[in-house]
Amino acid sequence: MTPANTKPHICIVDDNHMAREVIAEQLSVESYRVTQVTGGLELLQTFDTLKPDVILMDVMMPYVNGYDVCQEIKQDPARSYVPIILVTALNSRDDMLRGLGSGADEFLSKPVNGAELRARVRTMLRIKNQYDSLQSIMQLREDLAHMLIHDMRNPLTVATLYNNILLKRNQLTPRDKEYAILIRDSLRNLTGFLDEILTTAKMEEGLLKLTCSPKDIGRLIEDVVKGHQEVAQLQGFQLKLDLPEERRLTSIDPTLFKRVLDNLLSNAFKYAPDQSEITLRLRYLKSNNDRSATPSFRLQVMDQGPGIAPENYERIFNKYEVVTLKQAGQEQVGLGLAFCKLVVEAHHGRIYVTPNLPQGTVFNVEI
Repeated sequence: MTPANTKPHICIVDDNHMAREVIAEQLSVESYRVTQVTGGLELLQTFDTLKPDVILMDVMMPYVNGYDVCQEIKQDPARSYVPIILVTALNSRDDMLRGLGSGADEFLSKPVNGAELRARVRTMLRIKNQYDSLQSIMQLREDLAHMLIHDMRNPLTVATLYNNILLKRNQLTPRDKEYAILIRDSLRNLTGFLDEILTTAKMEEGLLKLTCSPKDIGRLIEDVVKGHQEVAQLQGFQLKLDLPEERRLTSIDPTLFKRVLDNLLSNAFKYAPDQSEITLRLRYLKSNNDRSATPSFRLQVMDQGPGIAPENYERIFNKYEVVTLKQAGQEQVGLGLAFCKLVVEAHHGRIYVTPNLPQGTVFNVEI
C-alpha cells in the first residue's frame, strides 16, 4: 500500500458541500489524497499546511471568489508553482479571459465529467512533477557550487599568503615583482568573485542584510582607486578621479559598495585600450537639507573601450544572459555586473549604462 503522505494531494475548494463530494467521488478511483476546503479564505490561510499538488477551485464563492484567490496564489513566488484548475458554470469568453488573467492553469465546466476531470488532474500533476524535479536539480547544482566555492578558499588563501610573503621580502627583480603584483591582484579578483557568488545567492534568497553606516563616498572611492593604481600603471592606464571638493556622508554598506567599485574598475581595465583614460566621477544630486526620494549621488566609471551595443544595456546586468551575450561576442559582461545590480538595488538605487562619446562606456550608479 502506498503511504498517504506520498500520494499526490488534491485540494477541492468549493463552498457547496455536495459539489465537493461529487468531485471527491469522481477522483476516488485514483490513488490521490483528497482534502475538501470550504472556501477561498480557508485555502489561503491553510495553504502552507496543506501543501497541495493540484487545486480544483470553484469560481463563485462568498467573501472572495476563485479569480481573486487564484491571483493571490500566483502572485506569491512560494506558491505560484501549484497548478490551479478553475471549476465553473460560467463559460463565456470574458469569464475564460478573466480566469487566464488571474493565473489559472486549466478550466472545467460544471457539471463536471469524471473522465475529463481525471485527465486534467493527471496533466497538471505531470507539470507539477516536472517542476519539482527541476527544482531538485537546481538545488543540487547550488549545493555543489557552494561546496566547490568553500573547497577553493583554502588553496586560494595559501597562494595569496605565499605570494604576499614574496612581495614583502623585496628580493624580487623588477620584472618578477610586476608578475607577483599581477598574481596578487588576480588572486584577489578570484576571491572576490567567489564572495560575489555567495553574496548574490544570499541576496536572491533574501538572507543578506545590508550593514549601512554614514560614509564619505569620496573617501571610499579614493581608497578603492589606491588599491588599483599599481595595476593601472603596469597596464598603462591613466586612472583619473573627478571628485567634488565638498565632503558628505551617505548611508551605505561600505563592504558591498567597495566590491561594486572593484568590479566596475576591473571591468574597465579588462576592456580599455592601452594608454587610455579611465575616469571615476562623483556628483552630489541634492543638497544636505533635501530629504526627497531622489538619489543623493551619481558615480560614473568612464572608459574608452569598445563600448556596448544599446540593445544590451539592460541585458548585461542579467546573470542569465551572460552565456548568450558571450557567445554573441559581447565581452563586457560577467556575473560581477549582476552582483553590482543586486547591491545597488538593495540600496534603493539604480545602475545603468550610457555611451562615453566619442568612444567607450559609462557605468552610472545612482543611490
